Amino acid sequence: MNQQQTSIFQRPVWVTLFALTAAIAWGWAYPLIKLGFQEFCITPDMTGSKMLFAGIRFSVSGLIVLAIARKAGRKFAVRSSAGWWFVLLFALLNTTLHYTFFYIGLSHAPGARSAILNSLSVFSVVILACVFFKSDKMTSRKVLGCVLGFAGILALNLGGAASGRFTFMGDGMIILNALCGASASLLTRGLGRRVDVFVGTGYSLALGGVLLVIPGLILGGTLPHVTLWGIIILLLLIAISTVGFSLYNKLLTCNPVGKVAIYNSLIPVVGAITSCLCLGETFYWKYVLAGGLATAGIYIINKGKGSEQSAPHVVK
Repeated sequence: MNQQQTSIFQRPVWVTLFALTAAIAWGWAYPLIKLGFQEFCITPDMTGSKMLFAGIRFSVSGLIVLAIARKAGRKFAVRSSAGWWFVLLFALLNTTLHYTFFYIGLSHAPGARSAILNSLSVFSVVILACVFFKSDKMTSRKVLGCVLGFAGILALNLGGAASGRFTFMGDGMIILNALCGASASLLTRGLGRRVDVFVGTGYSLALGGVLLVIPGLILGGTLPHVTLWGIIILLLLIAISTVGFSLYNKLLTCNPVGKVAIYNSLIPVVGAITSCLCLGETFYWKYVLAGGLATAGIYIINKGKGSEQSAPHVVK
């Protein structure tokens, strides 16, 4: 009887399957975005086109999430008039600025390198949560996880310049993206006090997407070369956001954060591997060291008694 009353999102086998699905899907976003740039003929200097490309993806994904929320009978009301300003702020940080930096950075840096570097958002949110929330305490486990994570990020700059070094338009933008993601994660608690979190996620994606499309068009953004394959890539990216956020948010409402977020340690690994395989990027052994350290850091932070901490922000 208890088994029948237990939600499928709480059963260990399904939690693992759904969390793995979300993590693997987000990892695949890295090569797909770069393939999308290639197929639509969006070059690194076409900022408006990158914003338009991202905006279409997230606005459509947000509308789908809201449709799912409506079907599930979620409440759409924002609990106060001032709450809409909070939702707008969340949308700006969580989607508009976050993915403006992400898409610009990804167009100037290898996908594998970006996937590992973006794990900075996990370690940043752990530190910021301990600074701003009394309920989040810095522990030896979190310290060790952050040290390993930052060591992994620093390892990306080992070796000669030919194997990749820091650039502002590449690494710098990915770092700004990670900091926006970490800041948005802290606002998630406040969002939950003003609107259903799942609905808030839909608002964030839809509004944030529109706020990417508008400046993208003002900057002269277009999709220069539309092909069937390009449309398929865009649809896959929309599906990744919709499925990833829907599964992840649902799992977070039914399980301890640490039990779900631990699978996010696979995102930089999947992102690095798929980028090298799909994009023909040169594989450097320092990626193994950097990815291994970042993965170990995320795993340690979320392992064991991590259920009380903030959920690490995820992309993609």
